Amino acid sequence: MSLETEAVISGPIVREETSAAFKRRFMIRMIAVLTGGMLLDGYILGVIGPVTAVMKAEMGMTTVDMGLIASAALFGILIGSPLGGWAGDKFGRRPLFMIDMGLFVLASAMQFFIDSVTMLFAVRLLMGIAIGAEYSVGWPLMSEFAPARLRGRLMGVTILAWYGGFMIGYTVGYVLNLPEPMPWRIIIGTSTLISVILFFARIGLPESPRWLWSKGRKDEARAIARKYLESAEEVADIESTEVRQGRFADLFSAKYWRMTAFVSWFWFCNVLPYFAIATFADSVLEQYGLNGGLAGGVGLSMVAVAGVAITVALIDKAGRRLFTVPPQWITTVVFLVIGLWSGAPSAVVLGLFLIFSFLNAMNGTLTSIYPGEVFPTEVRGVGTGFAAAVSRVGAGLGTFLLPIGVEKFGVSTTMLVAAAVVFSGALVSQLWAPETKGKSLSETAAGFSH
Repeated sequence: MSLETEAVISGPIVREETSAAFKRRFMIRMIAVLTGGMLLDGYILGVIGPVTAVMKAEMGMTTVDMGLIASAALFGILIGSPLGGWAGDKFGRRPLFMIDMGLFVLASAMQFFIDSVTMLFAVRLLMGIAIGAEYSVGWPLMSEFAPARLRGRLMGVTILAWYGGFMIGYTVGYVLNLPEPMPWRIIIGTSTLISVILFFARIGLPESPRWLWSKGRKDEARAIARKYLESAEEVADIESTEVRQGRFADLFSAKYWRMTAFVSWFWFCNVLPYFAIATFADSVLEQYGLNGGLAGGVGLSMVAVAGVAITVALIDKAGRRLFTVPPQWITTVVFLVIGLWSGAPSAVVLGLFLIFSFLNAMNGTLTSIYPGEVFPTEVRGVGTGFAAAVSRVGAGLGTFLLPIGVEKFGVSTTMLVAAAVVFSGALVSQLWAPETKGKSLSETAAGFSH
């Protein structure tokens, strides 16, 4: 066994500095397994869209049933995010990182044997719990290993993987559901292969040195930090951090309540309209006389991927607020135009939806960055988990209520409601979104101002 391989397995025992090449290889591996988890999340939410009609017909599902199934994974994330964040802060990032993917392998494989609407809901709820834990453990882990000069870019790549996963899942679901369709249980069960690969790829990853330091395990923290972190400055930043046990109540303390409110509501307002429109892209576009199908669902996702890619490329140079505040104000105007201009030409409506998808994705990239930066180490997991849970309330409500809202009130009124939601997020971000570009985690978590 090589020294580098032994270092990964035995982490805190070996204390020597490692080469820059080894540290680069480790960071590449860390990025790969984290982005893989986000790709998997996007995949399971995207793959179900094209097969909902077949599922509805075969299982006699009502409109309410369809909304519940589409949002089951999102409500699972509502449970798994705070639970996984609490456990990650208490027991460590590494064990939860393996447990959540193991749970995902189990739940994903169960999809092949679904025989009722109740079982389908339960399985996808379980998958959501697993991916919720992924949010609250994976992003803190990435932020605690990433160098400050690249942290925004590396954490933003996980969102790029999410959109890519959604687009891949939607494409797979659509292609396999062509005139001679594959059984829908097999189509949604294809996520099993991805989860198995990721489970084995995560074996042997080290614990977060910042988490170890926060628990007073300073020797282990120094050993891992010297072995895997890019520079001596990052090691020194860890050593300057106060050893402190965090509590869930800290999120609502006088010092931290604004960061909790900002991250949670900003995230909520970003995902509610996205999940609603992306999940039911076909039906939304058809309301305006536009062809749906592969071009509708994947087209919006491709534009979103472009928005994330641009944000990832510029985030560590241009800063966080530029991609947080302006996109939300513009998106508010987009929804107002769609809602108020009932006779708009189809080409105009399509263009506005594409603008929304692009700007929403830009803005959404920050949902992977801000939680890992503004919460201190001792509550980074539970803080991220709480914000993710709040956001998934928005995502679940959007997915569940959009088809009902369109059916009961019409698409114009539904778009005006979306405008009001995005407006509230823009206002909160204008007031509270911090600029954290280039700062160490100790600096970003020490204060909350721009």
